[in-house]
Amino acid sequence: MGAREGVEARLTVDELAARAGVTVRTVRFYGTKGLLPPPELGPRRVGLYGPEHLDRLELIEELQRQGLTLAAIERYLARLPQDSTSLDLAIHRALVASWTPEAAEEVSRAQLERRAGQALSEAQLDRLGAMGALERTADAEVFRVDPGLLPLGVRILDVPIPLETLLAARAVVLEHSRATAHELQRLFRETVWKPYRESEPGPAELERMKALTDHIQPMVAQALVTAFQRSLKEELGEAARNTTDSPS
Repeated sequence: MGAREGVEARLTVDELAARAGVTVRTVRFYGTKGLLPPPELGPRRVGLYGPEHLDRLELIEELQRQGLTLAAIERYLARLPQDSTSLDLAIHRALVASWTPEAAEEVSRAQLERRAGQALSEAQLDRLGAMGALERTADAEVFRVDPGLLPLGVRILDVPIPLETLLAARAVVLEHSRATAHELQRLFRETVWKPYRESEPGPAELERMKALTDHIQPMVAQALVTAFQRSLKEELGEAARNTTDSPS
């Protein structure tokens, strides 16, 4: 994964913060809270960070954007499979972002390339656009970036998948995620919200119910992400077995 080569070589805390788009103080704060594993000690006892730190940091930032408290994030991370790889975390973060919309950020090309950790060609920008990680604007040097999808998009830039396939895959995910969201909303409305309203609750109870819906969203998102990742691994594994077993 070409865009991650610089991370494989290890980053200082300043470089890690720049890649993740956060401050050094934020990185150190998460470390003291146990949300980030400690860095390796390099020459002169300088802390060095790798891809596992970057992807975990980006996932923590995504969960914070969704309104989870630090305690909730700690529980969330604890529920992740023990064998989760750096790429698993990047995929998980991107899926959480895709199911829980957030405001796009406008960045200059220089800022975008600093976040990506590399210079980006026009073809690479087109691929990131096809993955939904960014949109071009009227200004050729300004881009509207989805901070939840950009890290994964950069990570898989060099994977040899045709641009047309990326566009088609994005359309499939959007179609089915919208259908899933619609069905979940209908289920919640019919089995939870409607009976609650029919019980004629007072203003305080209504406020508590509205607060409950805010807490349900991240829990549902994690369930969807986990189920999707497992299903995708099973499907890809089955496809690989069929290819291996088929006569040459």
